[in-house]
Amino acid sequence: MSTTMRAVVFTRYGGPEVTQVSTSVPVPQPKKGEVQVRVAAGGLNPIDWHQRAGELKAIMPYKLPVVAGNEFSGEVSLLGEDVTGFAIGDKVICRVRQDQMGGLGEYVVMPASLLAKAPTSIPLTDAAGLPLAGLTALQSLDTLDVKAGDRILITGGAGGVGLFGIQLAKIRGAHVTTTASDEGKPYVLKAGADEVINYKTQKLSELSEKFTKVFDAAGGDEALVHEVIPATAEGGHIVSIAGAMTPGLFDSFLPGWKAMLVNFGLGLKSRKVRNAAAARKVNYQYIFMRPDGTQLQHLANLIDEGKLVINIDSRFKVADYAKAYERLESGRSKGKIIIEFDETPAAVPV
Repeated sequence: MSTTMRAVVFTRYGGPEVTQVSTSVPVPQPKKGEVQVRVAAGGLNPIDWHQRAGELKAIMPYKLPVVAGNEFSGEVSLLGEDVTGFAIGDKVICRVRQDQMGGLGEYVVMPASLLAKAPTSIPLTDAAGLPLAGLTALQSLDTLDVKAGDRILITGGAGGVGLFGIQLAKIRGAHVTTTASDEGKPYVLKAGADEVINYKTQKLSELSEKFTKVFDAAGGDEALVHEVIPATAEGGHIVSIAGAMTPGLFDSFLPGWKAMLVNFGLGLKSRKVRNAAAARKVNYQYIFMRPDGTQLQHLANLIDEGKLVINIDSRFKVADYAKAYERLESGRSKGKIIIEFDETPAAVPV
């Protein structure tokens, strides 16, 4: 039996040229509290190409070459010692550890606490598009304390995270205004948006309504300063996953001296946005989502209850991974991009 597997890896930091499919990656083995999963598919997210470009290497460096991918779906193939709640053959989904990738390998090992049982009402490969974007949207709305009767603004509504954000906000009983192009409008309306602002022809800063709760999934410092912050009511709260990162974000990942250096840099880079928010008496907060198996199970259950839908933009086979990344980096995707592995893996764990 083979001890190696096929995986999408990047060998150094850089552009698309540093990524390749390798067939000689060792099959990972589970330790205590861990689960090995035979991967059915992985989902792509903007963080995937930011990691490849090395933009986060000062905070979370990887030992290269490294298997790419931050979320996956698959079938449990081996259990580590003391694992409960899962059995071999279970179909699962997962957002990987923040200090680790690996979702685009034929096999991956993760702590059992990060896994959730996959929805049974959709194909397992499609379920790979839920973990990262779904958890990001859920945790952002939790941070904003979105509840029934709230009027929330969600920017970038037609993206993978934005579409989950709209649906989850509607489940909570909120009124949702979102931004989208004419191309994205049908998607956000289907997700349940109440009002759609065409960001190409309308300025958020000129809206008569000001929002006390804003979920920014579009980003861009200039857009934040000149559009999003002016659309936020005094005393309002902006949670961003795509704008300027703020000091303190990575303190739990870094030793004290390194955290000081990183925070100094983040402070400089985010100063313009933070100053604009402070001038309007708005709370601006960047959040870095965290993997959570319990929350992920909640999202999977919502899918099986017919309350939440994964919007799939496109599907690619592993051999066509470059086309999948090209679609991701184009910024034109509406929903999730999926990379599917063959039904029968090239390698078998030992």
